[in-house]
Amino acid sequence: MGNVIAFCETEGSKLKSAALANIACAKQLQSHHGGDLVILLIGNNVQDAAADAAKYGNKVVTVNDAALENYLAETYAPVIVKIAGENNASAITVTANAVGKDVLPRVAQTISAGMASDISEVKGKDEFKRPILAGNAFSTVKVNSEVVCVSARQSAFDPATESGSSGEVVAGEAGPIDALGASFVRLEGVKSDRPDLNDADTVISGGRGLGKNKNNSDATPQENFELLGDLADVLGAGMGASRAVTDAGWVPADWQIGQTGKIVAPKLYFAFAISGAIQHLAGMKGAKTIVAVNKDAEAPIFQVADYGLVTTWEEALPELIEEIKKAKS
Repeated sequence: MGNVIAFCETEGSKLKSAALANIACAKQLQSHHGGDLVILLIGNNVQDAAADAAKYGNKVVTVNDAALENYLAETYAPVIVKIAGENNASAITVTANAVGKDVLPRVAQTISAGMASDISEVKGKDEFKRPILAGNAFSTVKVNSEVVCVSARQSAFDPATESGSSGEVVAGEAGPIDALGASFVRLEGVKSDRPDLNDADTVISGGRGLGKNKNNSDATPQENFELLGDLADVLGAGMGASRAVTDAGWVPADWQIGQTGKIVAPKLYFAFAISGAIQHLAGMKGAKTIVAVNKDAEAPIFQVADYGLVTTWEEALPELIEEIKKAKS
């Protein structure tokens, strides 16, 4: 019997929403390993989020140090390894996001553990299902090591629910911190009042077809996406895009949805002028309801859409915004 360590990211006094999928995965693993669920928080002043984390686990370990204020795999991985050892961990879980995908391989290598990445289902103590071939097939993998390392696909696990009692909160020690020559320079991000793609219940996404506007031939692609943003603002939605759009620099890179971008599973997903390449579908076909607008009736996006409209985005968008405003008034 061993404990499950769930490394979770925090934001202020709360867990990040991405952490809840990780905890849901960890709870499933806990049922197979038989020990406690230990939530690990690393950073500076992460004790502020301990009360929130304690709602989900048997125990919360906070590791605070000014040198850990900004994430680096070189400094975080040894802390995860240390706390896992001190807590008799037989499994370590993270969210399969940018941080999780970066730090977990270092953890697994350090302790000579096997790793199952981007899993969508826990099938047993050391057996997992994960998507392959851009999500068009699934493989079952078995990890043959004493400690199992797992990264959980956020869109595949419903957010964990509170356990009904508060777990114990203890302070852990980071030990010697060595960045191995790496250093944090700065964090460059795009600030927006719209919800983050991973948190949004509704996502409005645009493709390469928004590069031109038949109603205004002088409009730039950026201006066309501003029109799409009007719909997002009416619905309180997040904004996304295909890789072709982000590669062209029309919108910020962190809007990219797809196999090499963000994996989302909102309640409602609008795809405007997106053909539906397999790489894009891998990032959004888990949405509960998909609405596609495309002038090409043969576009692959219609194969996964719950509702499809064969028309141009220029025709559909203004009318859709107007009707939604009427419905909300």
